[in-house]
Amino acid sequence: MRSLALISLLVLPGCFYPADRGRALEAKVDRLGADTAQIQTELKEAREQLAAALPLIDEKVAEVTKALKGLDTAARRKDADIGVQFQKTVEDLAQLRGQVETYLHKITELETALAAQDQKLIAMQGEAALKEAEAKRKAEELKRPTDKKEFLALAKEKAKAGDVILARQLYNEFMKKWAKDPLVGDAHFGLGETYFTESKCREALFEYGKVLQDFPKAESAPESYLRSSDCFAQLKMKEESRLALEELIKSYPKSPEAKTAKDRIAELDKPKTPPAKKGKK
Repeated sequence: MRSLALISLLVLPGCFYPADRGRALEAKVDRLGADTAQIQTELKEAREQLAAALPLIDEKVAEVTKALKGLDTAARRKDADIGVQFQKTVEDLAQLRGQVETYLHKITELETALAAQDQKLIAMQGEAALKEAEAKRKAEELKRPTDKKEFLALAKEKAKAGDVILARQLYNEFMKKWAKDPLVGDAHFGLGETYFTESKCREALFEYGKVLQDFPKAESAPESYLRSSDCFAQLKMKEESRLALEELIKSYPKSPEAKTAKDRIAELDKPKTPPAKKGKK
């Protein structure tokens, strides 16, 4: 029962902080996102209108060329209709040219507005959003291995190099691509490690909890208990920190991590020496 309670605590990060945290910011971001979506829709429509107008421009140019050739023989043919046709074609061409200029102006305005919206969103979300955008750009350029072990190794390599946001994207991609593979447990652990290195213990605990709950046979399961103990300690949750160590010893008694857990518990159980009293003057 204690083990079940511990794992439940790990995989329910909402227990650690209020549910309404950040709702005001989320609402602003949602509104900004809706405005951005509207601009993107208008931009798409303007580009489609421009794309539809360009062939008409070519068609009218061809008509003008034909009319000019007709004017060369107008004196001989005495065809007064050629001049009228030419004038109408020129007017149509001017009208189409005006439409194209309008579309181009609108596209420029919309692109400027879209860039401004992106800057607002980044400013609202702070430096983290800027890093997220940069990581997304890197992720788009990065070549992914087709082999699952190599893919996981790439994510670990990026995390080790300090590129944790990119590593998180890769770990999440791995879990979607190989959702039923046992290695997903190690991907959860790796994801937890990226949060642990930034002292984001609540997020890290959730990932470690997923390992212990869904992938108890994963190679990283014993260390997930050990890391969970570290996280609980940082959160000043001493009882839970000790419980994670005890469950590690119980569940994986022969693992190197179990030995570490025993040493830590022994350290915790040492009687604390009271501070020496200062002698009276």
